[in-house]
This record gives sequence, structure tokens and C-alpha cells, in this order.
Amino acid sequence: MSTDPLEQAAPLPQGDYVTGAITGGAIILFVGTGSTVLGSALRSLAGNGGAVDEMQLVAMLLNIAIILLAWRGYRHKVHEVRDLAAAGQRAEKLAAHDPLTGLINRHSFAEQGAALVSLAADHGKAVALLMLDLDDFKTVNDMHGHRIGDALLRQVADDIAQVLPANALTARLGGDEFGCAMLFDPAHPDSVERVAKALVRRLSRAVTVDGHLLTISASCGLARSDQDCDTVDVLMREADIAMYAAKKAGRNRYAWFDRSMERAIQARNEIETGLRNAIPQGQIVPYFEQQIDLATGALAGFEVLARWEHPLRGLIEPDQFIPIAEETGLIADLSMSVMRQAFIAARDWDPDLVLAVNISPWQLKDAWLAQKIIKLLLETGFPARRLEIEITESALFDNLALAQSIAVSLKNQGIRLALDDFGTGYSSLAHLRALPFDRIKIDKCFVGSIAEKLESAAIVGAIARLGDSLNMPTTAEGVEDADTLERLRVMGCARAQGYHFGRPVSAANVRRLLAERRLIAQGPQRLAG
Repeated sequence: MSTDPLEQAAPLPQGDYVTGAITGGAIILFVGTGSTVLGSALRSLAGNGGAVDEMQLVAMLLNIAIILLAWRGYRHKVHEVRDLAAAGQRAEKLAAHDPLTGLINRHSFAEQGAALVSLAADHGKAVALLMLDLDDFKTVNDMHGHRIGDALLRQVADDIAQVLPANALTARLGGDEFGCAMLFDPAHPDSVERVAKALVRRLSRAVTVDGHLLTISASCGLARSDQDCDTVDVLMREADIAMYAAKKAGRNRYAWFDRSMERAIQARNEIETGLRNAIPQGQIVPYFEQQIDLATGALAGFEVLARWEHPLRGLIEPDQFIPIAEETGLIADLSMSVMRQAFIAARDWDPDLVLAVNISPWQLKDAWLAQKIIKLLLETGFPARRLEIEITESALFDNLALAQSIAVSLKNQGIRLALDDFGTGYSSLAHLRALPFDRIKIDKCFVGSIAEKLESAAIVGAIARLGDSLNMPTTAEGVEDADTLERLRVMGCARAQGYHFGRPVSAANVRRLLAERRLIAQGPQRLAG
């Protein structure tokens, strides 16, 4: 007799009722004829008379055959039912789990997390939700391929499981993002922080995956259910916000959610939405900061800066919207719009006045950047020789070859190039050799402290001497007082800019300033511009 419960209890499929009826009849006939046939057979063998009735024997054998065939069919159906049940279980598991790591997926995490939140509320506990995201995981895929990336994700899943408490929920939410939920005593949130620290520490290490040494790190956001957060969806959202705050704060760390983060996200979204309307409407306008020739004290030109003239909030400084423009890719349209306005405003200024325009690192990823700038010069009639493009040193690390191509194309049109924020990068001298720069700009972080810090004074002096030896005059940024100006003049800096010479002003105000100094081209010169 079979011990398989499924075989013992499995019902016949509905389509086999006829077969069941025939089998049942065969069993009844077998019982009815079997005793007679067997009795006759035994008496015949014992010599007590009577031959076996052939018709009854044939009927009994036929019934046996029918019973055996029916039992075989029944066994086959039972196996089919069992296979279907197993397939259903596998499908259910696949629907609830991530096939790569074996962790539960986002949908299951939300369901089980909701149950955990209810359980915590019933027992005076709280749920801590940890949102983990690997830092720069895309680089692993780009450099080593998705096979190595997948292997790394499996390793990360194992590491997370080893750190978390045994009863914690762990899920792969998608990509390189993981979610963890655990119960804790609301009076002791430090227990959650210990887990978060251990996770960040565990994941910030070098690991070997299929012979490749990979250095990774992770950022972690924390949220708790006992602080006006009664659903798992809100908990996940808050942990996600905290995780991005941890990334913004420098990565490879954890951060608890607080309401200020949510307000910052809302403000950021408002800025982004506003930018998408402000750029085509011309609300982002050029402001001009004076650059002074230190040898003569004369005005040499201006650096073009972006300002947002918001119809309701007034003037918005660039540090509030430029980073968002770069994150969203709006910086290209913004930069071109500001340049166009600046070129139109400055084309009839004195022909010796130069416009310096800073190019975003994001723009240097565009292989057509040089052609776009040249096209803009042609459309506005601004002379190429009066334009100086400033390239931030940190922008050269991603793709030096592309930066070289862009620089050469600009130089071939007579546009000058300046290396901005010199001294703040990692390979300044290499960049000076690699690209055809005309000028070096000394970052204000050094200039502003030359009176107080000997190290800053030494750095500024060394850069000025280096520029002189390479025939690359220097411009010092961030000059705010006469003492700093005099020190820079003694050190040999060629130009300076900063609030000491006045704050950046609008196109209308700079035009009045130039008109007072008779630096607006008149007559034929103006028309030629």
C-alpha cells in the first residue's frame, strides 16, 4: 500500500468518471466470478470433479486486466496532479522571490512588511526599514560586464544576510537596491544603528568576483514605523529619501529619515519643474563679474555667471539651481541660452573686452559641444577671439580624449581656453601638458586665505610662477580686499576677479558701467560687431 498522502487522497479527475465506472463494474464482476472460477479450479486440481467454466475464466481474466489498466491510469493521473502541484509551488516561489539572489522581491517585501508593521504595533515594538543602494554599481557593469555584476549582487545578498538578525526581512527591490525590515524596541534605536553600521562596513570592502578585484560601498537610509509612519509604503518612501540623503552627504554611510529631507526633496522638485519653464522663457540670464588686469588696473573683461530672475521669488543664486540642472541634464540648454544672451549683450562692447564662460563637466561629454559653441558665435556675431572657455579641472577625468578633441576644435576657431579651479584636482600638470590652455585660474579656496595661511600663499605663488614659465598667465578668483589684491600683484598674477571690484551685475547695469567708461563701440565699429 502506498504511503504517499497525495496518492492516497488524490481524487480522480472529472474527465475520468466513465473510466471509474467501468473499473468499479470490473471489480464487482471480479468479486462475483472470481470465487466461482477459483473454486472450480481448485476442485479440478484436487480431482474432485468438474472442469473450469471457460467463459467464467475469460470473464475473470478480462476483469483483472481492466482493473490493472485502471490502476495504472490512476497512478499516472496521480503523478500528473503531483507534478502540477509542484509546478504551482515553483511558480508561486518565483513570483515571490528574486531569481538572481533568492531574496524576496519588492511585492513580497511590501506584503510581509505590512504584516510586520501590524505585528509591531500590537506588541509595543517598531519596525526599522533599511534601504541599501550600492555606490557606483553601474561602473562594475560597464567595466566588467553584467555577468560579473550579477555575481557581485549575489555576494552582496549573502553579506546582508550574514549581518541582519535571523528574523529580519530582506529583499532585492531591483537593480542594486536592497530593502531590510526588522523589529526593534523604540526606546533603543541604537540597535538599528549598529546593524546599519555593520552593513555599511561589511559592504565597503574589496571583494574578488571571478578573479576580478572589486571595491564597492553602499549608502543606507533608515526609517522607523513609530514616527507618524503607519504603512509600509510610507516607510519605504522615507527610507528611500534618507538613502539618497546619505549618498548626497558623501556615500558609504547611513542616515535616519527626518522631515527636513522631505522638504528638501519637495524644494528640489519645485526647482526642477521651474527650470523646465524658466530656460525657454529666458528667466535664466547672464550676470557679469569684472576681471581686472593687475599690471594696469584696467578692465580686461568679464566672467559670465547665470542668475535666475524668478517672477515670484526674485533673484535666485546659481548654487540653488545649477547642481539640479546638471543632475537633470538641463545644464546644456541653460548654458547655451545664457551664452546666447551674453554674446548678444557684449558684441558691441570694446573689442578688447573678453567674455569668460565656464563649461559644465556634463557638457564636456557632448562630442558636438565645440560645433554648438561655434554655431552660436556665428548666429550672434560675437567674435571668437573675445571668448575664453573655462574648463573645470575635475571635468577632465571622465574622458580626457574627448576633452582634447573639443579643446582643439575651439582653439582652431581662435577661442581661448582657461583651466579653471587649478590646484584642486589630482593631476594638474598632466592636464596642462595634454590640452592647449591659454590661461590658468587659481581657485578662490587658495586666494581667500593667502593672508592667514602660509600654505595657501605658497600654493598661489607657485601656480603664478608655473603659469609664467609656461606662458600661461594666471587669473585669481575670490579677491575681496585690497591686501589680498596687493599680495597677488606681488606674486605675479596677471588678472583678478572678486567682490573687491564689485558684485556681478546684469547686462543692463554692465552696459551703463561701460558707457560711463566709453567702452561701448560707436558707429561703424558697433555695426560691424
